[in-house]
Amino acid sequence: MKRVDDFRLKFGNKEYVPIMVGGMGVDISTAELALEAARLGGIGHISDAMVNDVSDRRFDTTFVKDKTRQYKYNIDNADKSAVKFDLNVLAEATRRHVGSTMEAKKGDGLIFVNCMEKLTMNGPRETLQVRMASALDAGVDGITLSAGLHLGSFGLIAEHPRFRDAKLGIIVSSVRALQLFLRKNARLNRFPDFVVVEGPLAGGHLGFGMDWAQYDLATIVAEVVAYVQAEQLAIPVIAAGGIFTGSDAVSFLESGSAAVQVATRFTVANECGLPTHVKQDYFRASEADIEVNTISPTGYPMRMLKGSPAIGDGIRPGCESYGYLLDGSGNCAYITAYNRELALHPDGKNISVKDKTCLCTQMRNFKLWTCGHYTYRLKDTTLRNADGSYQTLSAEHIFMDYQFSLDHQIALPA
Repeated sequence: MKRVDDFRLKFGNKEYVPIMVGGMGVDISTAELALEAARLGGIGHISDAMVNDVSDRRFDTTFVKDKTRQYKYNIDNADKSAVKFDLNVLAEATRRHVGSTMEAKKGDGLIFVNCMEKLTMNGPRETLQVRMASALDAGVDGITLSAGLHLGSFGLIAEHPRFRDAKLGIIVSSVRALQLFLRKNARLNRFPDFVVVEGPLAGGHLGFGMDWAQYDLATIVAEVVAYVQAEQLAIPVIAAGGIFTGSDAVSFLESGSAAVQVATRFTVANECGLPTHVKQDYFRASEADIEVNTISPTGYPMRMLKGSPAIGDGIRPGCESYGYLLDGSGNCAYITAYNRELALHPDGKNISVKDKTCLCTQMRNFKLWTCGHYTYRLKDTTLRNADGSYQTLSAEHIFMDYQFSLDHQIALPA
């Protein structure tokens, strides 16, 4: 019987513990969490979702306040097309967040930044290019492109001096998506350094429709591995979504995956950015408390706890402060839904928007509790305190349990 520690992820002539901690935003995958994964020899992610706000929290910058002040005149205007991001500010916020994390890195592992492409920011091409280039400038080990794979993303940084030096990876949910990406980028002579295959049990945004339950991670991974091998491509395939124990991970490593990406169990780590009371809600959750819905303005189904305060909330769109989901014309599905309800309640009171949510504001305020399918099993990974609360865990404990556990066993904390 094997353990995860019996395998290694190889990038060139270097080897790593084949455990990648996923990039959860907004600042749920904190620098501290990513740094622990790297210190232990694996790969940690920070997320650049709403990086201006993350910079304000970490470094006491005033990027969000300044943007709010600049566009204050537009707060009551339904047309948000005038609300733009200052690309110099965006670059500075990214360099601060990524650079500070890289300076603190210890150990033999890697730090990647998760770059969510559905953050279109009323300038999809320009803002994505700045986010990626600035992360490379700041010395990040790699970039993982997620949530809305754009076939031209690599081309945006093809002239960057680190384009062939940094590890660049993509997240897909089908072999067809990988094929399309490779075909589109063939002219760059630059393959992805890794491919994360994310299945239907993952947390947050899903790369499937509402028929997600018809799909199976093991089947999709097997198809991707077979394709990569048939094409003789030296691209590590990383399985993700619903991998809850070290033994779950071993089953994928034995069948051709080079590593696994995990996240759900780290949501209750001490180093995770979720507030303490939200972590307790994750622990208390039952399987019936978890749902996949379509309230995200991105158009992707999203898995979350049913008790998330954001569900049904009618908060005014916060685009002047945030606006990360504004498309290239300044539109967002939540703005449309909110204005529809506002027309029915002109006094602005008792507004409830059922079909969409203000993803930026709600994620920023930790009111949208995205989670993986197996969140209801978190209570089985720890001990209960005398007051009925659950004991949170160190990232090191969780990481090493994945690395060394056998027979689907989960090590409880001391």
